[in-house]
Amino acid sequence: MKLLIASDIHGDAACCRAMLDAAARESAEKILLLGDLLYHGPRNDLPEGYAPKEVIGMLNAAADKLICVRGNCDTEVDQMVLNFPILSDTAWVYDGEAKLSLFMSHGHKYSPENLPPLPSGTVFLYGHTHVLGLKEVGGVICINPGSVSLPKNNNPKTYGVYEGGIFEIKELDGTVFERYELRKNA
Repeated sequence: MKLLIASDIHGDAACCRAMLDAAARESAEKILLLGDLLYHGPRNDLPEGYAPKEVIGMLNAAADKLICVRGNCDTEVDQMVLNFPILSDTAWVYDGEAKLSLFMSHGHKYSPENLPPLPSGTVFLYGHTHVLGLKEVGGVICINPGSVSLPKNNNPKTYGVYEGGIFEIKELDGTVFERYELRKNA
């Protein structure tokens, strides 16, 4: 199973297009979106390519590939224009081949500092901070793929690719930024 994981599009059409192009280039079976799809939020500057109506069209065209969770900037009005569910706070994806459970949340309710009760060995995917990285907390592997449109801490615009227990964080052009081999459950 090959997955593209992205967070924090914030209505940036150019970055959304680049992310969807990356999903095609990567031959991703599914795209996991970790929230904040259309609106930029009151604490962020307006993204350079801010065009949420274009983002709506692009994401709706890819609806059959998307698994999404709600970000702190996503609302019921956003759900009215999107043809796939975005209002769940969490979602699970299981990779039977690698025997890894991936738990998705945006990061504003659950975070590495406030994890839900997850079994050891679970991969916790989150965004929200716009800062990429990996750390282990109490046996839970916490991965943030960074932000597609508004990265912070001088990080590039990034997304993640997961396949067979390997997680890579890549720049929008496909350049590998970081690579992690995740521990497999027995």
